[in-house]
Amino acid sequence: MVGLSVGEKHYIKGGIAQDLRTDGRKRLTYRHIYVETGVIAQANGSARVKLGATDVIASVKAEIGRPNPSHPDKGKVFIYIDCSPTAEPTFQGRGGDELAGELSTALQRCLLGGKSGSGAGIDLSSLSIVEGKVCWDLYIDGLVISSDGNVLDALGAAIKAALSNTGIPRANVAPGAASDEQPEVDVSDEEFLQFDTSGVPVIVTLTKVGRHYIVDATAEEESQMSSAISVSINRQGNVCGLMKRGGAGLDPSVILDMISVGKHVSQQLINKLDSEISAAEAACEED
Repeated sequence: MVGLSVGEKHYIKGGIAQDLRTDGRKRLTYRHIYVETGVIAQANGSARVKLGATDVIASVKAEIGRPNPSHPDKGKVFIYIDCSPTAEPTFQGRGGDELAGELSTALQRCLLGGKSGSGAGIDLSSLSIVEGKVCWDLYIDGLVISSDGNVLDALGAAIKAALSNTGIPRANVAPGAASDEQPEVDVSDEEFLQFDTSGVPVIVTLTKVGRHYIVDATAEEESQMSSAISVSINRQGNVCGLMKRGGAGLDPSVILDMISVGKHVSQQLINKLDSEISAAEAACEED
């Protein structure tokens, strides 16, 4: 938890009111984004994202699984987040476990849509191998290494970058299995299909401090928030998920305005993230 004096709190709120934050940014400006891909050799895809002093890693592992009977034509995605105890004193013990659980739930809502799968930012039908019998299960693991605010958005960016780095092995189904039998699947060690991330959204969290809201809040700024809305938006401008944090209520008109601002900001973030991912992939190939 960030301990601030009364003067520091006034300074943060006053700066935001005047559109000049303590680190010199405007209300809707992000910190520098750094992306590195292919950071975990054993994973099907991985990435590290730094957003200012917030530092996170995401990895993707693909395994053969069986689809849910309720969604026979779709694969499954599981998201697990861990918070390193060294990232933040409050992460030690139960504090870290509780935050990890909250982040996992938030990411599932933002990236996987509702329980029906509608609005999912990750195309689960692309993970189907044999309808009703065989699919890919993607296990997405995130680790918070260092925390200085806006951890959810950083993890969302890291997952998008890790998925861009993910190769799904080509799966060949052995012919001749009876319709009631589980088919044999041969997974290639050499042929990989690039995972399509064109519909994967970014997460934009708008943090309300006083009468204004800001993006990419630092830990100090988050300590002064009344509430925050996290909205996941894809390149087409579609809202894939929405989540509110903080105790203060928000008028519906304010929520709609925050979503509108989030949509505007998201396109800049997607363009910036895509160029960083491309640069990181190019650097990986050179190595």
